[in-house]
Amino acid sequence: MKTAVEELSPTRVKLTVEVPFEELETSMQAAYKKVAQQVRVPGFRPGKVPARIIEQRFGRAVVLEETLNDALPKLYGQAVDESDVFPVSQPEIEVTKIDDGKEVEFTAEVDVRPAFDIPDYEGLEVTVPSAEVSDEDIDTQIDALRQRFATLTGVERPAGNGDFVVMDLAATIDGKNIEEQQASDVSYEVGAGSVLQGLDDALVGMAAGDEKTFSTTLVGGENAGEEADVTIKVKSVKEKVLPELDDEFAGLASEFDTLEELRQSIREQAHRNKLVDQVVQAREAALNALLDQIDIPLPESALKAELDARKHNLEHQVAESGLSREAFFRLYQTTEEERFAEFEENARKAIKTGFLLDKIVKREELGVSEQELTNFVVRRAMQLGVAPNTLAQHLADNDQLTLAMVEIVRDKAKTVIGDAVKVVDEAGNEVDLKAIYAELNEGQEGAEGAPGADDEAAAASAE
Repeated sequence: MKTAVEELSPTRVKLTVEVPFEELETSMQAAYKKVAQQVRVPGFRPGKVPARIIEQRFGRAVVLEETLNDALPKLYGQAVDESDVFPVSQPEIEVTKIDDGKEVEFTAEVDVRPAFDIPDYEGLEVTVPSAEVSDEDIDTQIDALRQRFATLTGVERPAGNGDFVVMDLAATIDGKNIEEQQASDVSYEVGAGSVLQGLDDALVGMAAGDEKTFSTTLVGGENAGEEADVTIKVKSVKEKVLPELDDEFAGLASEFDTLEELRQSIREQAHRNKLVDQVVQAREAALNALLDQIDIPLPESALKAELDARKHNLEHQVAESGLSREAFFRLYQTTEEERFAEFEENARKAIKTGFLLDKIVKREELGVSEQELTNFVVRRAMQLGVAPNTLAQHLADNDQLTLAMVEIVRDKAKTVIGDAVKVVDEAGNEVDLKAIYAELNEGQEGAEGAPGADDEAAAASAE
């Protein structure tokens, strides 16, 4: 087989492939068998019709067509491997010549990863946040813990932001009740940002027993987008009471006996989290620094596929929310146009990033071991809240194991460039990633299934 490559553009090539007829022999025999199973000839059982009878009765063209249907995908794959091109779309294949008994020629036009050089990442300098844990960091986490153990106490005063109210809601349009917009005993935190515009403003200053009507635009249901009058009746007002910050709270919220022990544990975990964050951010910063140095033309088919996938996911989110499109985007404080522009920017970066990491994977000859694949499945299963075996079976059944391995080797490529650059923190202090790996792994050796530094960084990246 002989293959010629013609560059149609930086992101598209045309392969012209010449195949000697003897290389089609296996596919030819398979074609005869398949046709023999499909045709009916008096005097012959199905599948037992001789080749010469098939050609006499139905013509050799039928067999040649079946032969090429079987052979071309394999021949195309072989031509791609031999030509060192990296397809990113389905090929457009055309048979241009059939010289029966001698050779077949076909062409394949396909979008490909463009050629580019990997910038030198040795010596690049990137900056990451400091791993120092401040008292403010500890206080923030303690406050979050107190919020989890807060209680609600009824108060005899008007509601303000941060208070909780129990209320009844009813909506009418032109004086007619909208059944699906009626609700009783709804608990709501004032100021939380309801998709029902005007609700927070209406609730501020209302006390138990008060009733108020305000106008708004409905955001869900059959009447989404219509103006309605919403009547709210407050039944109770409660304020959030945080537990006292003392040893008793430490015993309630943790396994520690004293507040000081709890603070020390939080400090140690916060420090560990910041070390993981330094590793993750060093890798991301190194990657971004490389991306800034290269200008890669992107195949339109790859960009379209990426954008279509993101838009499809958005449509699913809007449908699942039960909100009108306007209300959905208002909830996330954006517009459809802004979201689409964000999609395009992120899609371009994702494709460019994939191209760069794939080249590093090839240059560094990175692979995936069985244990690495197992670790990946376990981590992802924990994130999704499913059993690892269930996820592994799902990936296998949906031909997604290859995608999982691509993700693993791309993460390894990030590690390669992250470890190669010079890392400093915001104060200018040099950060030794290998020392961080050792510290994160300290005390975990021999612990079956315990995550190491790379595992923790990979998990943090995935989050």
